[in-house]
Amino acid sequence: MVSLSAALTREHRDIDAGIEAFVADLDRGVVNLEPILTAFEALRRHIYLEEEFLFPPIRQAGLVMPVLVMVREHGTLWQLMDALTELMDDNDPGDVDDVLASTCRELLGQLEQHNSKEEPIVYPHAETDLAEEAAAELADFLQTGSMPDGWVCEAAQ
Repeated sequence: MVSLSAALTREHRDIDAGIEAFVADLDRGVVNLEPILTAFEALRRHIYLEEEFLFPPIRQAGLVMPVLVMVREHGTLWQLMDALTELMDDNDPGDVDDVLASTCRELLGQLEQHNSKEEPIVYPHAETDLAEEAAAELADFLQTGSMPDGWVCEAAQ
């Protein structure tokens, strides 16, 4: 069994890889929306599981300020995804490749900063501060859960 911390970190890597693949395609003059749309779906789901399953118990255990920082950064990530989605929806992606690539690189930079704090500071608490039932619920969600339609992260509401 993989630890919760390792599973959450693996999701970070998979999300980053999808965005990086999209940017690499753009750099070669290819517009393939599948990797970025898959990454956005995964990132929104990941933010959901953190805010609904992980953060509440570790906040109650005393890790208040780091969780507040993570929630605020989730709002920034969410807004960047919304901006990118709007660019892709409102325009022919071929006409806005430079803006898409630049904004994706900004998103990747934000993710790198966010993940570099979240992984060593917050994720270890998934192993120590979650009650057995909460840990099992999070593990189940990691395997099979989906984000409810219309859910928006706390800082983007």
